[in-house]
Amino acid sequence: KSSGVSWSLPSPIKEDGKISSQSTAVVVLPRSTNTESLTILDNRTNKIYEVPITNNTIPAIKFKEISANGGPGSREEDESNKGLRVYDPAFQNTAVCQSKITYINGDGGVLRYRGYPIEQLAEKSTYLEVAYLLIYGELPSKSQYSIFSHEVMHHTFVHFNVTELMRKFNYDAHPMGMFISGISALSTFHPDANPALAVNGSDLFKLNETARNKQIFRLLGKTPTLAA
Repeated sequence: KSSGVSWSLPSPIKEDGKISSQSTAVVVLPRSTNTESLTILDNRTNKIYEVPITNNTIPAIKFKEISANGGPGSREEDESNKGLRVYDPAFQNTAVCQSKITYINGDGGVLRYRGYPIEQLAEKSTYLEVAYLLIYGELPSKSQYSIFSHEVMHHTFVHFNVTELMRKFNYDAHPMGMFISGISALSTFHPDANPALAVNGSDLFKLNETARNKQIFRLLGKTPTLAA
């Protein structure tokens, strides 16, 4: 009736009908009140841990609680006493953030943005309508689109010095390298949009809606110009 306790019991009868002299270790895991969880037995220490499951994910940081002294063949670099690490090359089964924008199911051929299938957006929405959707979470109304497109189109001009910068590149420079450099250069022409110089610091675009929207208009308007 106890849980989390181990016993040594006789092993089952072998196929030849003889009872093995070896014994089998049995551990009874505790019953959890939370069915949305994992119960983990660490065979190195016989300790039991419970990890919650939320939206079909488990918090990797919880594995730091599972620690043990290094076993045979362990290295100092393993730092076994500091908890388990999750090894997942190329993040094949690891989520690093929760997205409210994109849902993708490669096996099922499904790609949705803000709940809209990519096919629908490609066939029925413009570039700026999709941009509005991704930024603000919904497709714009007629009046919202009119204001939004007006603001974007009034920020398509690129400073002459940026044009000169683009001309300095080698004739065979890769377009993407040139494009990235141009985007980076834009920040030097708008100190009001630089969090390092603003009163609010790193919270500039979080607290100042006007500054945030103006920077959105600038990027959407000037990006096609730079690409061209």
